[in-house]
Amino acid sequence: MREFSLPALYEVPTDGNLTDLIRRNAAQHPDVAVMSRKVAGAWTDVTAVQFLAEVRAAAKGLIAAGIRPGDRVGLMSRTRYEWVLLDFAIWSAGAVTVPVYETSSAEQVQWILGNSGAVAVVVESAAHSAAVESVRGSLPELRHVWQLDAGAVAELEASGAAVTDEVVDERSSSAKADDPATIVYTSGTTGRPKGCVLTHRAFFAECGNVVERLKPLFRTGECSVLLFLPAAHVFGRLVEVASVMAPIKLGCVPDIKNLTDELASFRPTLVLGVPRVFEKVYNSARAKAQADGKGKIFDKAAGTAIAWSQALATPSGPSIGLRLKHKVFDKLVFSKLRAVLGGRGEYAISGGAPLGERLGHFFRGIGFTVLEGYGLTESCAATAFNPWDRQKIGTVGQPLPGSVVRIADDGEVLLHGEHIFSGYWDNEAATAEALADGWFHTGDIGTLDEDGYLAITGRKKEIIVTAGGKNVAPAVIEDRIRAHALVAECMVVGDGRPFVGALVTVDEDFLVRWAADNGKPAGSSAAALREDPQLLAEIQRAVDDGNAAVSKAESVRKFRILATQFTEEAGHITPSLKLKRNVVAKDFADEIESLYRG
Repeated sequence: MREFSLPALYEVPTDGNLTDLIRRNAAQHPDVAVMSRKVAGAWTDVTAVQFLAEVRAAAKGLIAAGIRPGDRVGLMSRTRYEWVLLDFAIWSAGAVTVPVYETSSAEQVQWILGNSGAVAVVVESAAHSAAVESVRGSLPELRHVWQLDAGAVAELEASGAAVTDEVVDERSSSAKADDPATIVYTSGTTGRPKGCVLTHRAFFAECGNVVERLKPLFRTGECSVLLFLPAAHVFGRLVEVASVMAPIKLGCVPDIKNLTDELASFRPTLVLGVPRVFEKVYNSARAKAQADGKGKIFDKAAGTAIAWSQALATPSGPSIGLRLKHKVFDKLVFSKLRAVLGGRGEYAISGGAPLGERLGHFFRGIGFTVLEGYGLTESCAATAFNPWDRQKIGTVGQPLPGSVVRIADDGEVLLHGEHIFSGYWDNEAATAEALADGWFHTGDIGTLDEDGYLAITGRKKEIIVTAGGKNVAPAVIEDRIRAHALVAECMVVGDGRPFVGALVTVDEDFLVRWAADNGKPAGSSAAALREDPQLLAEIQRAVDDGNAAVSKAESVRKFRILATQFTEEAGHITPSLKLKRNVVAKDFADEIESLYRG
């Protein structure tokens, strides 16, 4: 057993809550731009005083609607200024925010709002409203549905006009440090998402120590960050609260289709993203170079950047020849890549999935260091991250100051600290299993080096994490696909991949009948029909049914019908018919690769 800790850099308030931050900012930094929002296509700054006033006005509307201290309020929207505004307004009304991914299915909306006992929900669009209405009959506690695109903020401000500032101030101080700030639902191996209860104390400990350890990246009045991650994700929440805590300017982007243009116009000093974002920057740049006939130059530049970064970790550093090559390529290639990322920043923070050493060295080599971190919803986002001044590429960094990382005898990563969640909402059994002996059991396998840098080497639990950082619980969709008569087994794949795929085996007994009904030759096997258009269409219907139970990010984009079955004899399944995922992934590696080619 091995463990490592660092002393806390931030003193967590003994009491109070996150609304203290916006009142402090208004008092100490009244004219500093703490937010920026798009107005008529242009970024418009919002000062600390203005933001506090808008939060109070929205909170008054919530109070007037009967929202009480401790009530749960859902928030279902893309990442936009109003998300942050309403998050703080919900807290200012003394309530608890329950994020819902805007891509969630009606079933997921029903479960999250129902399980949390939400009394109100703010949605973004008419489609979101329709999703809520379709399940509202099973949500007896839900009293209010407001829609952002239909003027929800203005409606709240108008309805709360009679509520005084004194009432809001009283409500704002009603939640204490150990009271829930939010319930964030995360995928679980049992299928149903579990609600992680994160307190105000957890956010103070998390964001306070992140800001202090990365202080040069959070300079008030100088630094800015563009949030394009889902605000419903705990990583997005870290960005939101840490920006307010510093404070630095925060901008929100709801659609990443035009991310390059948004980065160019906002020009952040700090970028936070998942590996897929940085992969896309690299791949897009390489593809453009090849299209322009400059592919060889780009590849040489990339090789130079990686060599440069690797040399930085050696006692002698880069050689004179490497310095000269790096200087040339900085003018020809690297400066243009930094411009794509906004042109002002030197650092990024990556989380949600493994970045990989190649990309880590490449970006450090072009002068845009990506600091990789690691965390879970249960750890209020980052529980380890690379410090700006002592990065170790290939690791996820050192523990959050004030916390402890322990490696158990079986290699599992255990966590302890004030940033750890207080438990799963209304799920004592799952809480007891996850929080044993005062330690949170992550289910991940890792190692600690002599300097306390953590490396994640595997996963005990079955959660799949895509390259975009989305957590996917395989059981939900697998069970639905497996319900089709033609499907014998289904295994979802996609760990570290750009999207979710599936391997499907066909029920041999039912295939005989299906083949006869559809005019196929007698005795046709799965191997003979695996590319048959009619069979593919039938399996696609099973996949479509499975996709209806999950969000778009969790849905199966491509599948492969296998020529053989998963058998106990081959070691693919246990006697109780549970999949041995590692064995299947190894035996059918070529089939999995075929899903992602091209």
